[in-house]
Amino acid sequence: MTKANASPAGGRTAAGRAWRKTFLAELARTSNVSASARAAQVDVSTVYKIRRAEPAFARQWFEALCEGYDNLELDLLCRLREGELAGTTTPAGKARRKFDNATAFRLLAAHRTSVQRERGRNDYAHEDELLASIDAKLEKMRQRRIAMRAAAEATPSAGEPGDGG
Repeated sequence: MTKANASPAGGRTAAGRAWRKTFLAELARTSNVSASARAAQVDVSTVYKIRRAEPAFARQWFEALCEGYDNLELDLLCRLREGELAGTTTPAGKARRKFDNATAFRLLAAHRTSVQRERGRNDYAHEDELLASIDAKLEKMRQRRIAMRAAAEATPSAGEPGDGG
């Protein structure tokens, strides 16, 4: 396979990045790195090299894999609930491929830990923003309380003598 659009800089030029969208979309669809690289017309070694070198691409890769595993899990659940259509054909007249449930279960089990780990990272990725948001809300509440106390102290109560003599 050729290194389509790959630059000497590891695919960092605009043309060198063109394959990424195709690769990530196919990875989300299939959860298969080799098939995704073929679809994007790029060497598997290139995608692994760039994943190691670029944290942003690595995050996109794991997000695509998580989506792919979610899709696989849904497909598997659908097949288990509705049964498989054995011996049928597609609308185009092609023979329908049989789905291997045992392999799907093994694949999901093998990658469940890495998917959960990535989801955990995503949950904590915005922790600083969440904490800042909570702090801002608490500060607004504190300011509102101070303003209410100041307003209460400035307003004489009904039982106190006023200036109106």
